[in-house]
Amino acid sequence: MKVAALEFMHLDVPFTELAQQHLQYWLPHFRIVQLCKVTLENGVVGWGETLPNYTWARVPEGVEERVIGRTATELLWQDDLGAGVQMALFDAVGKLLNAPIYRLLGKKVRDWCPISWWAMDMPAQDWASQCQEAVAQGYMSAKLKARTWQDLHAGLQAIFAVVPKQFVLDLDFNGTLGNAAQAVQFLKTLEKYEQVAIIESPIPQADVAGNVQIRNRINRPVAMHYGTPPIMTALQADVADGFVLDRGAAALLEQAHIAQAAHKPFWLQLVGTGLTTAWAAHFGAVLTGATWPAVTDMHIFASQLIRSPIAVRGGFYRVPEEPGLGVEIDESAIDTYRVNYSFLETPKHLYRYARANGEVTYYGCGKQELHQVYPNDAQPVAERGSSLDVVPDDGSQAFAELYAATRAGHVVRRSEAPPQGLPF
Repeated sequence: MKVAALEFMHLDVPFTELAQQHLQYWLPHFRIVQLCKVTLENGVVGWGETLPNYTWARVPEGVEERVIGRTATELLWQDDLGAGVQMALFDAVGKLLNAPIYRLLGKKVRDWCPISWWAMDMPAQDWASQCQEAVAQGYMSAKLKARTWQDLHAGLQAIFAVVPKQFVLDLDFNGTLGNAAQAVQFLKTLEKYEQVAIIESPIPQADVAGNVQIRNRINRPVAMHYGTPPIMTALQADVADGFVLDRGAAALLEQAHIAQAAHKPFWLQLVGTGLTTAWAAHFGAVLTGATWPAVTDMHIFASQLIRSPIAVRGGFYRVPEEPGLGVEIDESAIDTYRVNYSFLETPKHLYRYARANGEVTYYGCGKQELHQVYPNDAQPVAERGSSLDVVPDDGSQAFAELYAATRAGHVVRRSEAPPQGLPF
């Protein structure tokens, strides 16, 4: 059956109030969802989605010429068509064959897939609120963006005070611990927390010797994104206990089979709304190594964009059994959120890093840049009593002057009494 039509639309799907509080200053463009609608010659429709400002493969320009008029089954494994197009093709073919997508991927090994909450770095009480909400929604784990500009012990203790003892955390440092010496010294202090389950990318992944040293000296599993260092190097040096997988269907199965052959578990990091979460479930259903909880981030959105929202129970969600993705698109959500833009700018703001001794540093860079700027600034690693807070543009002259002083890569350092609130 050939593809008759291909349609794209952009939606601006609001974050939940809990997610908006912090994500608006780091990744507001994650709200943009590109939907793809594939229509086959017989009228069967498939749906897919891409987060164009994040997903592993954006939909390329001129993709219509590569798809329309072609037999749908010939296109399924072409990852370079982009996430949304590939997902929509699988959805359409599954419906055509009256089969759930997992039957096109392999032998089913589980009916329920583990799934994890996700939250960016934030102050201790906000982390605690995030994890409380995760528990209320049925999650039993959270993957948190751990950063060295926060008092991580305070954050962990705030979480553990409000969640069940069975609730566990995976801490993703994105390389911000810098080097093996710093990483081992700090990570050893986390070993007293039984609920800390996995450490992800503590230092840059290309540092093979450093990562081997870390893995040999801490007593928690270390996870790394598949591909850096090259997989054969990673396996020969044994740099990681498991992996993070986040590619298209063909690459994802290849990576998973290699990891499984090496007896390395992994989690599927396929980020999006309910459509992508259902997509992840079909892969989780057939991959024996997908035992670490998947990260899809569906909970950060005010709408899953599907008629029957996916529910999480005891840290798991059920593999759909209906044809294709097994979920129905919510047409009313498309009408509500459809827009004619594909990016959102970050509101003007600064970051205020404060230490317990009253020393304060103002950074004018974005959060992503801060991942490099902060360690290069030789600042402390998760010092007790430290915090990083957003200073939003309040329209004042004081903010304007401070903002101007941080331009061109400069920082502003000064001593301030431990504040009750921000200094202006």
